[in-house]
Amino acid sequence: MKNIKRFLSGICVCSLLTSLTGCYDLEQLPHDSVVIDFNDSQKAYETMVGVYQALNGSSVYNGFYALESATDLGWSYNGWWPAYDKYNISMGIANASYGGFSETWSGLYEGISRANNMIANMGKSNLDESIRIQYIAESRFIRGLLYSNLLNYFGGVPIYDETFTGDASEMLNPRNTAEEVREFVLNDLTFAIENLPKTRSSVGQASQGAAYALRGKVYLYNKEYEKAKADFLQVVNGGYGYTLHSSYADLFRPSGYENGADDCNEIIFAVEHMGGSSTPYGLHVQFLGNRASYGGCINANVASQELVAMYDCIDGKPYNRDDFFKGISDEDLYQSQFDENGQKVVSYPPAVDKLKAMYEQRDPRMAATVILPYTTYKGWVYNAAADCEMVLSNDGVYHSNEGNGYVRNAFNHDAYLWRKFVQEYDWGSQIADRGNSPVNWPIIRYADVLLMLAECYNQTNDQNNAVIYINQVRSRVGMPGLNSGPAWLASNSQDEVFERIKHERAVEFALEGLRFFDLRRWGELVKKTNGMKETDIMGKLIGGTKTIDEKYNLWPIPQSEIDLNDKLIQNTGW
Repeated sequence: MKNIKRFLSGICVCSLLTSLTGCYDLEQLPHDSVVIDFNDSQKAYETMVGVYQALNGSSVYNGFYALESATDLGWSYNGWWPAYDKYNISMGIANASYGGFSETWSGLYEGISRANNMIANMGKSNLDESIRIQYIAESRFIRGLLYSNLLNYFGGVPIYDETFTGDASEMLNPRNTAEEVREFVLNDLTFAIENLPKTRSSVGQASQGAAYALRGKVYLYNKEYEKAKADFLQVVNGGYGYTLHSSYADLFRPSGYENGADDCNEIIFAVEHMGGSSTPYGLHVQFLGNRASYGGCINANVASQELVAMYDCIDGKPYNRDDFFKGISDEDLYQSQFDENGQKVVSYPPAVDKLKAMYEQRDPRMAATVILPYTTYKGWVYNAAADCEMVLSNDGVYHSNEGNGYVRNAFNHDAYLWRKFVQEYDWGSQIADRGNSPVNWPIIRYADVLLMLAECYNQTNDQNNAVIYINQVRSRVGMPGLNSGPAWLASNSQDEVFERIKHERAVEFALEGLRFFDLRRWGELVKKTNGMKETDIMGKLIGGTKTIDEKYNLWPIPQSEIDLNDKLIQNTGW
């Protein structure tokens, strides 16, 4: 907690290309220290931007994708970057001193500190009342979001609101209960609902619709289904203009690049990012990209075999290898013969055309999420665009490389590499280094609301309405509706529909960081994850075994915080 009262270091100054209440366009002018006059509209505006900018902190939302490796959907290769990979957690070797826990705790409290500072000073400012109330409402939305994340990670945590004015040495409150934290969050979000503008000026600005969506999520996580349903129905029917975007893949590409739609009407709330080497406001995707990506990325995170197998066939049937490849070996599907220098393919696998044909018969979200063998990835090699092929070698050595036109894993494994969010070429000149991608990070999408609403209907025994909302999400990618054709539900029972919701959330939101919390709240984190063995595309063991146990349902209070405040009681098992 020593960081909670840090004095707004790194506040960004925003461009006044828009009005004071317009979108928060970030400039590239961070300040190491600031003396703020909250009666000055420009300074107040800049400080409000600083509150939003806290969401971009590492282990807050920058690196949120790394949570996938602590689930059944992904893997991390090592524990070198706690904010951007979760290897220590997934392998069950983390302890209370692990940096991934302390970075998350301090990053979230840093954002809360900024929000508290804004709320307290806007209450005393002589600016126009409408501006003051809007800034307070935006800050309370962000504070509610950050405290809800703390609740989801750690359970009950100390609550510090805008009345706290002490320095770090006075941050000695004991933990509040989970119920108290949840009530605090709900109060913040209710205030936001009552005082925020109905719609956003930009994808990164809090709005009434976003506040309803987030409050509904808090209710859902607490199994208050009727209250959650009411909030989600408000999002759907309240005239906010949210829609499912026509292209799933384009949601994860930046606006301005081809058909990039990371600011479209499906995105209810997101962290806005900028590219370029001179700004710290980009999304760090170098831990997702591959050696053919801009800057030669590290890909500390990869997709799992289990995820790829989850994607159904386009007729709605579950994927079964024998339906496509009965009698065909993995070698004949995947292994290419390279020349004697290991630089160029001299012969492709005999059954490679069958492999490619199979891709066309699968849920399109699979190809939009992972780079599949013998498909093309838009790389950036030797400072130029390069179409690179994902090829597996016949000798088990990943010796093909981007210079020869192939996708390369930084760790020399034939693994499924992520495609979602990963740079294509140079994002149309919007990127200047691998650490600052311009693609926005979606915190709440309309598809998420629809599937959460379906869950609420199902858990209140209304399977017919639940299926309606599931089918809206499936229809966007051309998947058949449940209760039609081969996708017919056998009984439409509550349990059966619930399993379909779980499946749909896994394939729709892969790599968006939601799976960890979904599995935890469903009581399935250990069941789905513990004992997983890391294998390559052909099933060869290439890593270790996940050993997540029940204690990981709540992360530990960081030992560094307990050392500072002995009133903090540790979570069970840590």
